[in-house]
Amino acid sequence: MADDQGLPFTFQYGGSSFDNMIETLGGAFGTFTAEPARRSREFSWGIDLAVSDRTILVRGSHQDQFTFRVEPISETAQYLCVIVPRNGGMGITRSSRCGQACSNRLLLYTNYEAGEVAMYGQNSLIDELLIDWSIIRQTVAQIFERPLDGSLEFLFELDGTTAAGATIKGLAETIIDGMSGAGLLMRSPIAMANLTQTMADLVVRQVPHRLTPFLGKKVHMIAPRHVRRAIEFMHENIDQPITMALVAEFVGVSTRALEIGFRMFKYTSPAGYLQALRLQAVRRDLLDPANDESVKSVCLKWGFFHFGRFSAVYASAYGEKPSETRLRSRALR
Repeated sequence: MADDQGLPFTFQYGGSSFDNMIETLGGAFGTFTAEPARRSREFSWGIDLAVSDRTILVRGSHQDQFTFRVEPISETAQYLCVIVPRNGGMGITRSSRCGQACSNRLLLYTNYEAGEVAMYGQNSLIDELLIDWSIIRQTVAQIFERPLDGSLEFLFELDGTTAAGATIKGLAETIIDGMSGAGLLMRSPIAMANLTQTMADLVVRQVPHRLTPFLGKKVHMIAPRHVRRAIEFMHENIDQPITMALVAEFVGVSTRALEIGFRMFKYTSPAGYLQALRLQAVRRDLLDPANDESVKSVCLKWGFFHFGRFSAVYASAYGEKPSETRLRSRALR
C-alpha cells in the first residue's frame, strides 16, 4: 500500500506468507523467483522503498531464511548496489565467486550480475542502496579520462573496520538515514546529488574492480613527451577534423608509436582519447543551462556527424541519451 507520510515516491509492502511475497515482488526489478530455506507455518516480510533522482533505498525485513534470484528484463535499469545489514545477513553467489554482508561487512555488486542471493538470520533487516549506474559511468570517465567499456566486475565484500570500509559504510548510512522516513535528503536534491557523487567517487577509487590496476599506475607514471604533446594538440584542435596520422606527424613519431604510447600511459587508443575529449565537450554544452543550441548543433560543433552512432556512444559513456541531458539542464534553468 502507498505511504502518505509526505515523502514522494515512497511505498510500503508487506505480507504474512512466502507466496504473497513472491506475487508482490515479481517484476519489481525483473523476473523474481524465491525458495524458502525451510517450510514454516508463518512467514512475515516487509519492503520499504524510497526513491530520489537516480538513487533508491530498499529496506527489507523477513522472519525466516530464503534464497532468491532476480533476472533483469530489458526495461530494468542498472544499479550499483551497496548492502548494509542492520540485523541478519545477505550472501550472493555468482559463478565461482561468493560474497557476504553481515555485521561490519558490506557487499557491493551490480544488479545485472547478481546471481543467487541468500537471506540469512531470523527477523533480518537489510538496507540496500541502489545507485544509478550512469553515475558510476560518469565517475569512471572523469577519473580514467575515457568512457567505461564493459563491466567493472563488482562483487566485493568490504570490511567496515578498515579506513576505506568505515568511510564508505558511514557515508552509506548517512544517505540511508537521510532517505528513510521523513529524511531531509528527500527534500534536498542538491545535497542528495553531492553525497551520491561522493559515494561513487569513493567506490571507484577505493573498492577493487577491473580498472583498479590502472588507477594505481596513473599516479606514478608520467606520459612521455610525445603523448603529452599529442594531448595538447587534441585540446587545441578538438573542434577540427583531426586524423591520428596528423597528430603523429605533429609530435614527430609514427602512428604506431603514438598508439603504443597512449595504450601504455592513457589505457586507450589515441582515437579513443580524442573521442572522450569530444564527448566531455558535448556534455559540458548540454549541461549548460545558458546554451540554447540544439543537440544536433552541439554534436556537429564537436565533430560528431553521425547522430545515431553518437547517441549510442554518449549513452554508453554517461548512462543517458543526449536529449535527456539537455532536458535536465533546461529544467534547472
